[in-house]
Amino acid sequence: MKIIDDNITINSDNIKSQMRKGILEYCILSILERNGEAYASSIISELKDAEMIIVEGTLYPLLTRQKNQGLLKYRWEESKQGPPRKYYSLTEKGKLTLQELDNVWNEIVETIKKIKINNRYFNNVKIHCDNL
Repeated sequence: MKIIDDNITINSDNIKSQMRKGILEYCILSILERNGEAYASSIISELKDAEMIIVEGTLYPLLTRQKNQGLLKYRWEESKQGPPRKYYSLTEKGKLTLQELDNVWNEIVETIKKIKINNRYFNNVKIHCDNL
């Protein structure tokens, strides 16, 4: 929560949370591409390390949805430290989807840059004109 003044309060935690939810599936695919494969606990650790706060109850439905969409596959592997682990990896469709998400992400970033640059430019022009 961020207080701007006595009358304006912005819930920045909520804004961050909503934005993170929107890119979480993209992050999962990116982790799997980089690592080749991973099990749920390691995905959660990487997301937490990157400050994309997530709990198991959030991750498993996303992994299931991505698997059902044909983006992921998994294999079971026995573990020396407990029950067998399910290792996830990208399918060909998942790799193609990630490439498209990379393109979309880059477009979004460029669009935001343009908007911010234009805002700065127009604000500077307005300030300059106001001083004439």
